[in-house]
Amino acid sequence: MSSMQRDNKTTVSEFLLLGLPIPPEHQALFFTLFLVMYLATVLGNLLIILLIRKDSRLHTPMYFFLSHLALTDVSFSSVTVPKMLMDMQSIHKSIPYAGCMSQVYFFIWFGSVDILLLTVMAYDRYVAICQPLHYATIMGQEKCVSLVSASWVYGSLRSLLHTLLLVRVSFCDDITIRHFFCELPVLLKMSCSDVSLNEWVLFIEVGVAVFLPFITTVGSYIRIWATVLKNPSAKRFFKVLSTCGSHLLVVSLFYGTGAEVYFFSSPSISSNKDIAASVMYMIVTPMLNPFIYSLRNRDIKQALKLFVTRMKYCSSNNLI
Repeated sequence: MSSMQRDNKTTVSEFLLLGLPIPPEHQALFFTLFLVMYLATVLGNLLIILLIRKDSRLHTPMYFFLSHLALTDVSFSSVTVPKMLMDMQSIHKSIPYAGCMSQVYFFIWFGSVDILLLTVMAYDRYVAICQPLHYATIMGQEKCVSLVSASWVYGSLRSLLHTLLLVRVSFCDDITIRHFFCELPVLLKMSCSDVSLNEWVLFIEVGVAVFLPFITTVGSYIRIWATVLKNPSAKRFFKVLSTCGSHLLVVSLFYGTGAEVYFFSSPSISSNKDIAASVMYMIVTPMLNPFIYSLRNRDIKQALKLFVTRMKYCSSNNLI
């Protein structure tokens, strides 16, 4: 690590990552496990995108949003997991300053888009169930594109705000990050300069970027179940559960593991429990999403069967 002293502030060229708290004798096992999980995340989500793109029956608002959620999940995991896997095979676990700031930027960006897309998907289900006669009008192609575009643009602006505030912060001699990636709250705790502005912006902005979408999502499902209970029937109940169950499970996993890290974490810089929760929402949840949607979704399973049949047909023709 190289550094220079200027105006009593330390300018760092790199940070040291402690990585996952795994005993050396178990490193190989966990490396294999996380590599398989990451490959499953990438391949599973890319398969979802491919099926939605190729099958015209899936060219609906719900699957349009799902394809962008799958893209976001791949991107979200790719921000941290490849670097984590490299560090598990390396002795000197360092990350350049610019690389650390990039991790913060893209982590916030893709995480923000994930939250907004889950909210948009809840709104889509609300319109489909509570206002079915007006669904085609409300959720037109232009509206869907606008909602997705707004999610990506807002996410990028939000991450840019926090990254610009972070680069003005100076760090002390201790540049060891007790985590496996550069996380904004951890970096702010490591700083030796005044970070009150960063903390206030983070506190206020999180209320808008996280709590508002969460309340909107919960509100959408309250309206959905209120509508269902007005005219209760077993058939309607199971139809709604089939339509919304996958999304509810994904929302619960994402918000549940995220809350464990950011709202119920220990006061220390980063505990083993917090790191384990981070692994859950950055590796496990994006990996499970394709399986959750495909196993509980008849349309996705039919599209997969058709895709496999076409691949077999093409392969047999090529062999002739």
